[in-house]
Amino acid sequence: MTRRAAEIRLDALLRTACDVIAERGLANTRTADVAQAAGVSQALVFYHFATKERLVAMAFEHAVEQDLVRLDAVMRSPAPPLSKLRRILKLYTPAGRPTSWSMWIDGWSESLRTPELERVSRRLDLRWREDLASVIADGVADGTFECADPVGAAWRISAVMDGLAVQLAVHDRVISRRQFTEWVRLVAARELGVDPAVLD
Repeated sequence: MTRRAAEIRLDALLRTACDVIAERGLANTRTADVAQAAGVSQALVFYHFATKERLVAMAFEHAVEQDLVRLDAVMRSPAPPLSKLRRILKLYTPAGRPTSWSMWIDGWSESLRTPELERVSRRLDLRWREDLASVIADGVADGTFECADPVGAAWRISAVMDGLAVQLAVHDRVISRRQFTEWVRLVAARELGVDPAVLD
């Protein structure tokens, strides 16, 4: 197998693994399930991933990286901090079928038992907090926000978003997307000393 063919096969396997995991969950996904869905041998799955734990960690990373590509686009844009904050809050809100959020929730749970997945989820999770803290710090520097602790504010805002997103993704109709958006805006506005309306 050429290096290029191996990379293509690996990417296809990761996409298939994400589909299988979205349907079965991280804990219930077997390498045999991924092999069957991809139409390949289980030996090929082990060739690429060596262990189920590695497969799960890499599939989780593959799925979450799609979210981070959108976050990177926000961070690289020349937009002012307030605009970037609005876009980050919107990106964080579960939309449609919350497949991405299902993967995050499942990933956090499995990270309690799978060290390799814990390392991957921690690294990816911290990226959101670090980028949010950076936007807040930029807004403080240019006078848009009033916040003595951008890092702490990023963690508190993220914690509220995580908690509400879990409710929105897991418990149908317990809260609405509109409530999620309003409450997150209210918390972020209080943390940053702005009127909630400017985050609309």
